[in-house]
Amino acid sequence: MRSIKRRLLGWLICGFAVGSAVAGFGIFHTARNEASELFDYELRAVALSLPSSLHAGHGSDPHEPDMQGIADDRILIEIWDRNGTAIYHSSQAEPLPRNPAGFHTFEHEESHWRTFGVQQPDRFVQVAQPISVREALALRLALHTVWPLALFVPVAIVLVLLVVARGLAPVGALSALLAARSHNTLGPLKLDGSVPIELRPLVEALNDLLARLNTASQAQRTFIADAAHELRSPLAALKLQLQAAFRDGTLSGEPHTTERIETRLNRLIRLVQQLLTLAREDAQAELPIAALSLRRLGEQAIGDLSLLAEEKNIDLGLELRPPVTEDDACNVAADAHGLATLLSNLLDNAIRYTPPGGKIDLVLTRSNGHVGFDVVDNGPGIPEEHLERVLDRFYRANHVPGTGSGLGLSIAMRIAQRHGLTLVLRNNPGGKGLTASVRGLSAQAETEAKAHV
Repeated sequence: MRSIKRRLLGWLICGFAVGSAVAGFGIFHTARNEASELFDYELRAVALSLPSSLHAGHGSDPHEPDMQGIADDRILIEIWDRNGTAIYHSSQAEPLPRNPAGFHTFEHEESHWRTFGVQQPDRFVQVAQPISVREALALRLALHTVWPLALFVPVAIVLVLLVVARGLAPVGALSALLAARSHNTLGPLKLDGSVPIELRPLVEALNDLLARLNTASQAQRTFIADAAHELRSPLAALKLQLQAAFRDGTLSGEPHTTERIETRLNRLIRLVQQLLTLAREDAQAELPIAALSLRRLGEQAIGDLSLLAEEKNIDLGLELRPPVTEDDACNVAADAHGLATLLSNLLDNAIRYTPPGGKIDLVLTRSNGHVGFDVVDNGPGIPEEHLERVLDRFYRANHVPGTGSGLGLSIAMRIAQRHGLTLVLRNNPGGKGLTASVRGLSAQAETEAKAHV
């Protein structure tokens, strides 16, 4: 995946590095050339400043002129009289050949020299310097000229990194804002002064897309809710008519056939009710959070489903797991309707798939400032390969008996997600039954819950 930040940094840093290298190369060579001209000027100045009173001999003469700190390994001075006889040599090294007046570069005994000669009325002066010495000095001067640029390059790169990071910060802030939004939050993004001009078209396009998505989502939710609501009334009337026909004997037929008709009608009524519940959960943009008693909700759910459990001779009850005590109301902050629906769906699912004579417990738990609950049954459980899939909508494995629609657990999962809770299904040890665990309910003080009960 391509990154704008990486591309910007790559082009800026590479371009700056190449430009700095070219500039450094130019500065280096310019400094070397200027140093060479400076050394030529030094040779000429030495030649023209030599006193006329030098005695014949070598540089060890006590009357040797003061060369102002110029060492013998840098400057070689030779003087010839009018007749071409050498009268002065400033070094113990072998004399150099005499060259014509002016600047010359030549090779002598595998060494290169740069000389300057000048003809004076009674003598000829030649000043020479090794090319190697000139190159070393020129290189040192050039490096002294370039080092500020070498120091500036990493500083400039760090500055580029900071500037690019700061310049792209609004993009990161916009990404974080979108990532932090719930999938139900389709309101427009705010266009205030902190949004750069370059990002305004993107934000406006996003707001337009969010508005269209909100319209489409609202239309879909409204259609599902209306369809479920419109289907519920005629189905209820149809069931009443079917029951009345059974009682007065106007409906005749094989008992098996009429039983199948009633079973499918009940399944259709339950499916419509689940669709209506699902549509209601999807339509709520925000949860009406309030303090309530999880224990009281659990007792109500058990009471509502007690008749269904009695039909199958199932032992349905409430248990408290330490540190939950008999006096603990398990007060939590949640949506009362949503949490009641979550409890009812998990209990109803356990009752439907637990064989007659079984046992189902609603276990309340408390840990680290959070309250949760487990729905534990001793039914057949769920094969491990289906544990994740059964939470999907309309998913029913082939091994599952009964006439469910595959929406009960998905509704429970949807409610848990809206509350920020974790819903985990796991088979009990020994393969006897299933446990549905819900964790993450924020514990509340008892006085806060009483105000909302």
